[in-house]
Amino acid sequence: MKNIIITGASRGIGYDAAILLARQGHRVLALSRNEESLKALKAEAGERLDFLAFDLLQPDAEALIGKVKPMERVDILINNAGYLLKKPFEEITATDWNRVFGVNFLGPAHLVQLLRPYLERSERAHILNIGSMGGYQGSAKFPGLLGYSASKAAIANLTECLAEEWKEKNVACNCLCLGAVQTEMLAEAFPGFQAPVSAARMGAFITYFATEGHHFFNGKVLPVSVSTP
Repeated sequence: MKNIIITGASRGIGYDAAILLARQGHRVLALSRNEESLKALKAEAGERLDFLAFDLLQPDAEALIGKVKPMERVDILINNAGYLLKKPFEEITATDWNRVFGVNFLGPAHLVQLLRPYLERSERAHILNIGSMGGYQGSAKFPGLLGYSASKAAIANLTECLAEEWKEKNVACNCLCLGAVQTEMLAEAFPGFQAPVSAARMGAFITYFATEGHHFFNGKVLPVSVSTP
């Protein structure tokens, strides 16, 4: 049984992954800004799951540590929350930059710092950052997603650097760069587009990789896409 924290758990991939992890018998702490959706998640996932309304842009460290202390350790942290900014480069404002990097990079980085003492107590901890093919070097890029892609490139680089810095702490760090997945976030940004992979299916893959991937990988930025390049 693992103690697992997952962000962005109120919908999409995070929602499906949180339910599956709880049903597998793990102790799950689900984080999201949307408390009502977290209550619905709790009702579906059962007693193995707890939740906290948590905003990565305005993190309440005291509330988070209050939930984590009884767990004593954190075995897996899944940085899944994401903000998809779709806007031409010349129209991106300072507020846009702050929000997209705040949710996709600065928020997860701060969360890792807050949870470091608890990750170090694990026999073998795993930080799993959910990136994007948009932030994967050498992949196809799409107009309008520059801000989002840049923030995901940053979390990918953080993964590589943190794995090196913390290799003596027995904390692994990996990043999965996802291709198109049929989520609410994708549908809002690209109405009518049909992705080749469902949120439930990707949630199942992330569940597997979060619990097993660190036995095979560390400091890796891995593409998870059925298309090329």
